[in-house]
Amino acid sequence: MFLFDMDGVLTDSNGVWKKVDREFLARRGMKYTHAYYEGVAHVPLPMAAVFTKEFCKLPESCEAIIAEWMELAADSYARVPVKPGVRAYLRQCKAEGRRMAVVTSSVPEHCHTALESLGLEKYFERVTFAQELGLEKRKPDIWQAAAKAAGVRPEDCTVFDDSLAACQGARAARMRVVGVHDALFAQDEEEMRAYCDVYIKSFEELLLAASPASARRES
Repeated sequence: MFLFDMDGVLTDSNGVWKKVDREFLARRGMKYTHAYYEGVAHVPLPMAAVFTKEFCKLPESCEAIIAEWMELAADSYARVPVKPGVRAYLRQCKAEGRRMAVVTSSVPEHCHTALESLGLEKYFERVTFAQELGLEKRKPDIWQAAAKAAGVRPEDCTVFDDSLAACQGARAARMRVVGVHDALFAQDEEEMRAYCDVYIKSFEELLLAASPASARRES
């Protein structure tokens, strides 16, 4: 079973939340720092809101913080691009008969919008949302839950993620991990390369070369 993260793996959408975070903090006269990023990156919105309220010492409720984030993100997910090589790799995996699912910290509404607008939903059996389960991808629980929902053993799963913390959570669940490069986590590349079973800059690296016969058929 192949389990794919969405933001930064299937879609080039990590920049959406970086922009949202910068604007949210700027409205309050605060700067976007690495410490803040560490607290909100790749965690469900409710957990990120709790962290933000405490870290920034805000009077607003967590619900109000989330509402402002959603307003700032608006319809951005209807316009996010697919990452290079993703479509071709998903087609290749489907042709090989591989089972695939998504495991994401993204807002369910945003995830469905992006996958539908890009025509990627058809490749996946299901989507496991960290937000709905109240779990973090940096811990094994969500990966174990995704495997159980699919009726497979964790050790029979391969995870594709751009976050070192998420890869560590998947490995703790006894899954194989493929690190996927994304600019948001560029500072972790060396550690990712050392930690993951495989590290790729692009899904194009995983595409099988077309045979001469198939190349002629497609020409």
